[in-house]
Amino acid sequence: MYSIENSRSTTGTKSRVTDVSPLNGMCPICIEDCNTLCEVGKSAFRGREVLYPTPEYFGKCTAAANKNFHIDWSHLQIMSELEHAWGIEEDSDSAFFENADIGTVIGSRSKRPIKMKMPVHIAGLGSTAVAKNNWEAMAKGCAITGVCQIIGENVCGMDHDAVYSGGKVQSSPDMEFRVNSFREFWDGEYGDIVLQTNVEDFRGGVDDYVMSKLEVDVIERKWGQGAKAIGGEVRLNSLERALELKKRGYLVVPDPEDPVVQEAYRNGSFKSFERHSRVGFPRHREFLEDIDQLRDKGAKNVFLKTGAYKPEAVAFTMKCASDAKLDLLTFDGAGGGTGMSPVPMMNEMSTPTIHLMAEVIKCAEILRKKGKYVPDLSFAGGFVNETQIYKALAMSDLGDGLGPIVKSIAMARPPLTAVMKCKHFIELAHKGKLPKAFAENYGSSPNQFFIATESLKAKYPDVEIGKDIPWGAVGLYTYWNDRVAEGLKQLMAGTRKFKLECIRREDINALTDFAAQITGLETINGRASRVMEALLD
Repeated sequence: MYSIENSRSTTGTKSRVTDVSPLNGMCPICIEDCNTLCEVGKSAFRGREVLYPTPEYFGKCTAAANKNFHIDWSHLQIMSELEHAWGIEEDSDSAFFENADIGTVIGSRSKRPIKMKMPVHIAGLGSTAVAKNNWEAMAKGCAITGVCQIIGENVCGMDHDAVYSGGKVQSSPDMEFRVNSFREFWDGEYGDIVLQTNVEDFRGGVDDYVMSKLEVDVIERKWGQGAKAIGGEVRLNSLERALELKKRGYLVVPDPEDPVVQEAYRNGSFKSFERHSRVGFPRHREFLEDIDQLRDKGAKNVFLKTGAYKPEAVAFTMKCASDAKLDLLTFDGAGGGTGMSPVPMMNEMSTPTIHLMAEVIKCAEILRKKGKYVPDLSFAGGFVNETQIYKALAMSDLGDGLGPIVKSIAMARPPLTAVMKCKHFIELAHKGKLPKAFAENYGSSPNQFFIATESLKAKYPDVEIGKDIPWGAVGLYTYWNDRVAEGLKQLMAGTRKFKLECIRREDINALTDFAAQITGLETINGRASRVMEALLD
């Protein structure tokens, strides 16, 4: 296997030849008159820009790791069932996959549990441009699907029209837009709008503002994300914007107040600044006090989102979440990504999702044995389809008869991809430039090529599909409700588990000894050796 260290699609770099050095990805013979930009060559011109996904696509793309972590969900296999059924009558007329119940509850032991129609939600999407540009479609898509949408970090701080007084936000039109976009089609029963806050938001009083002025009562504290172990980052495309955000207290690189930097920007040496967020240093007692204060202020549900830190941090986080009796704890594994994370960090730092889940499940087992509170869990980090969701749920069964402790899977890139793809194809349709094969197969009108159009028209007879509910929201709903939900029901019927709480760890086995070692699951051949002779006797 060749190294891709010197040639990555995420940074827009290539090697001149294909038989690169396995050690570092450089061409075995590097020649002077080469016009190809590899990582080293592009870095000689653009420096720190090459740490990040191609800047020219910022706001119009998402990015993730392209490293092989040597284990992924395909290394686990779902075991189908023949003789029995759980969660439904053992009857051929009843045990049809459409009758599988994929509804879930997060914060299941809180005073106000949150029901969702399926075990997915959108992870915190905040101030990065790609999230803002596609927010309305995503929020409305979540609302009509019946799942939670989390407003990510730094929204108020990045809002040009936000009003601050004494360092605290008083109003933010962008935040209001994000909340109202979800609530316009929210039924008040399934899912909810959630506010995520980081160090900058806490300093700026964002949670106080949103709870008191916008009546948002679900708060998620953020300790990090799997794509990077530093604070949130975005690009700023004007000097004026860079100066504004530095005055608001953000870290802006290079320094927009430096006359040399200003001259370089005006000369076109670079076209964007970087805005960075600070990292926090959580302490157990302070965290518990913070959670108590949030609840005293009116938060009905409190979540925590953390990254893919080392095992010691996983144990610390689980202890904090247990002692605080959090309603939902989300771990974000390495390999995922959304807006702007350093490419080397996405590939080479933090714990990959399956390794991370194994650590978290071990912590949960220890807490449960000690009689401690185990919070409902969610995982993020590269999930894209129903098979991965099923395997994650099954892996989180602790064998105590209570079912999976993972209640939902958090996604970011797939919902964004669904929405962006819809937006692009709508533009092509309006211009009469749809790919010929696409138009021939599915039609040239959105009313034709969106398969859920008529069902949504029936469900929402008084609104205009494609306008009041944007086509991107229709696409997200279709991806989740028509593909992922249906696929999950089929998998559940295949294992004869007709409710999510019936899914068990024994529903999956490892395909390799390496996967078994990491997850603690049996291999298929190990299971066969264990059960077959006894059953035949």
